[in-house]
Formats: sequence, structure tokens, C-alpha cells
Amino acid sequence: MNRKSLQDALYPTCPIRNILDRIGDKWSILVIFTLNQSTKPQRFNALQKAIPDISQKMLTVTLRTLEEDGLVFRKMYAEVPPRVEYSLTDRAQSLLPHIMSLIGWAMDNMPNILKDRKKAQLKKSDSSPNNV
Repeated sequence: MNRKSLQDALYPTCPIRNILDRIGDKWSILVIFTLNQSTKPQRFNALQKAIPDISQKMLTVTLRTLEEDGLVFRKMYAEVPPRVEYSLTDRAQSLLPHIMSLIGWAMDNMPNILKDRKKAQLKKSDSSPNNV
């Protein structure tokens, strides 16, 4: 049993662990934010262009996961070639104020966090065995 399934087995109904595990990955909040930036549904390629450092596989996995959780709506059109569009659901819309608040907090605090990280890194390098 891997660590993740052990946590799920120990705390299957914990909403904090359960939800943050799904949206707290590297890409989910960014995909939700990006979908919110447009007034119309987005095609896969448009999302990939808007998030250039995400791989095709990770975007696919992230969109599927968000769809499973009812945060993203996927609409497929019976055309040749097939066309698929993604948009946010009402559930995702209700999450957006919290995401925007987190983004605001990050923007306000990022300079000091980076400064503290640099300080901590300097302390580590000053106290390393090679410098003693």
C-alpha cells in the first residue's frame, strides 16, 4: 500500500485532506484560473497555449480530474475533426472567490516569503559542515 492510499484509508471523510489533495496539485488551480480568464469555453490547445509549461499529458489528467470532481464541464461536438471545449461549472465558480483571495495573498506576501527563503538558505550554507 502506498502512502497516498494509506492516508485515504485512514481519513476517508476528511474534507480538508480530500479536497486539497485534488485541487492542491501543481496545475488544478492554474487551470481553473485560466478557464475563468475567458468569457467563453476554451479548447484544449487554447488552454495549453495559456499555460505553456504544462505538458499535454498533465493538462489531460488535470482536466479529467477536475471534470470528475464536477469543477470543469467538458463538451464534445460531433464534428470532423471532433471539437471539445472546457468551461467551469457552478461549483468551480463558487470556488473562484477563494482562489482569487489566495492569489491576492500570494501576491502580497511573495516578496517577503522569497526574502525569508533566501535568508534561510544563507543560514543553511553558513552552518554547513564544509564551512566550519
